[in-house]
Amino acid sequence: MSVSICTWNINSVRLREGIVLQLLREENPDVLCLQELKSPEEKVPLDGFRALGYEHFAIHGQKGYNGVGIISKLPLSDVNKRDFCAKGDARHIAATLPNGVRIHNYYIPAGGDIPDRAVNEKFGHKLDFIGEMQAWFESEAPEKSVLVGDLNIAPQEDDVWSHKQLLKVVSHTPIEVESLTKMQNSGGWMDVTRKDIPEGKVYSWWSYRARDWDAADKGRRLDHIWSTADIIGKFGGSRIARHVRGWEKPSDHAPVFAELSL
Repeated sequence: MSVSICTWNINSVRLREGIVLQLLREENPDVLCLQELKSPEEKVPLDGFRALGYEHFAIHGQKGYNGVGIISKLPLSDVNKRDFCAKGDARHIAATLPNGVRIHNYYIPAGGDIPDRAVNEKFGHKLDFIGEMQAWFESEAPEKSVLVGDLNIAPQEDDVWSHKQLLKVVSHTPIEVESLTKMQNSGGWMDVTRKDIPEGKVYSWWSYRARDWDAADKGRRLDHIWSTADIIGKFGGSRIARHVRGWEKPSDHAPVFAELSL
């Protein structure tokens, strides 16, 4: 079977329900993974999704903050969530598709503005969160799995508009990239997007602060789709729907897509 997967930090699912429904109508992915729902589970607007044929849900919500969800045309089983750093944050949800593929949807902490855990608790939280992910993958090696989400790190030089100017900016600092790489390697995860688009600048996020985000094009690739090595060869069709960043009242992130044939 062929399964199209999309991941998107929506920055409030209730505020931007309209553009989520627009994306589903225009792109018709089988599975949509959202981050930053910013809603308790009982208030996530599911009726509009159901009307478009999306009848299966795995939601980990939180009032006003965080929140992740899997919205699917395909049945979901073995739904569970994991609490990282013992903070009770809604930053992870997982479910299994009918083809046996396990999907993990993450929203890694942004980390604040100062890349120094000694003076910035948020940055320490980010590094600790990634460290706990690494420890989990080392103890329970993932198989036949996909990891998606807003990982809040742009690891490669071509994942940011200026490698040199962002080396001291949270999301592209060497310590973050090193931590992410160790975590990725611990689970044998492979970057699906960069498998399909190995060269060139690729972004999924553009700041709200830019007067003209499109012309300035000072983006970063913060949103990712990864796969375990046993199914990486079944992936293709990676793309980022950049134009969605220009929709009315948009998220500052654009949706990221990939196709899985398994």
